[in-house]
Amino acid sequence: MSTRPASMTSAMSDPRSPRVYLLLAGVVVAVVLFIAVPVAASEYWLSAVLIPFLVMSAAALGLNLVTGYAGQLSLGSAAFMAVGAYSTYNFVVRVPWLPLPVALVAGGLVTAAVGALFGLPALRIKGFYLIVSSLAAQFFVEWLFIKVSWFSNDDTSGVLSAPRLAIGNWHIDSPSSRYLLVLGTVTVLFIFSWRVVRSELGRRWMAVRDMDTAASVIGIPVAASRLLAFALSSFVIGIAGALWAFAYLGTVEPHGFDLNLSFQVLFIVIIGGMGSIAGNLLGAAFIVLLPILLSNASGVLVHVGIDAGQVQNLQKIVLGTLIIAFLVREPDGLAQLVRSSILRVSTRLRP
Repeated sequence: MSTRPASMTSAMSDPRSPRVYLLLAGVVVAVVLFIAVPVAASEYWLSAVLIPFLVMSAAALGLNLVTGYAGQLSLGSAAFMAVGAYSTYNFVVRVPWLPLPVALVAGGLVTAAVGALFGLPALRIKGFYLIVSSLAAQFFVEWLFIKVSWFSNDDTSGVLSAPRLAIGNWHIDSPSSRYLLVLGTVTVLFIFSWRVVRSELGRRWMAVRDMDTAASVIGIPVAASRLLAFALSSFVIGIAGALWAFAYLGTVEPHGFDLNLSFQVLFIVIIGGMGSIAGNLLGAAFIVLLPILLSNASGVLVHVGIDAGQVQNLQKIVLGTLIIAFLVREPDGLAQLVRSSILRVSTRLRP
């Protein structure tokens, strides 16, 4: 005899059930992203827009785990991306029989160990002091990869070409194949992170974030929760770093993971919404797509006769002004703005 409640059975069989609508919407989105986009999108859109958008959203997702959910501030995202890129590169080059997905996971595990190591100061300090501690990782990792030639397979050029990528007989050597690799990997990372934040571990992180003293009183291991947050965050960021180097840059070099990249990842989290999974996609779209729109719009100013250098400075001013205006309008990020808009629309449509 089935023990499923009658209400659940009727909800799943009812074609008007919200679960059915969500399932259909998910199938449509998957078909568009995995089938229609690789066929219809141009090489420019795949290589210069969609791939960096997906990778940056994954990097922001990793930072959001430790900052938005666990409440631990970090400014070393680019450093952990570099660790993931170099670790995966060495696994692919030194262990050529290792499948690419396994190499990506192994690079993420190495980054998780490094992230936990640099997360040790979180056991004693927090806030601004923790930001300074994580910032030290940025400079140390960049110095290490420049000075120690073993990480670059004893290559003296300093700029390593990304190895040829393949999964079995599938050769990943075109913009569409790289896009599918990035899309599939990022989808898995988002599902994994969504399951983590909805688990008991995610609830521990949020308890530590809201009030660590109260969390300790009720028996939550605060130190272990913080270290695990840094480890899992670095795991996701490390895989994003490997994708950034292999699928987008095409090279593995320390200067491809500078401090500016760390700030971009942080801005995505702030603009998208801290403590929101979907907010990472919204914030990445804002940071990646808005400069492209401004660049295309500024072409009119160049034709008018304004100097190109002034136009570039104007783009930065407009971008900064929009970020400030948006944060004043909605401090909780784009995710909260979208939720509020959907709620207002549904309230108006409700009879």
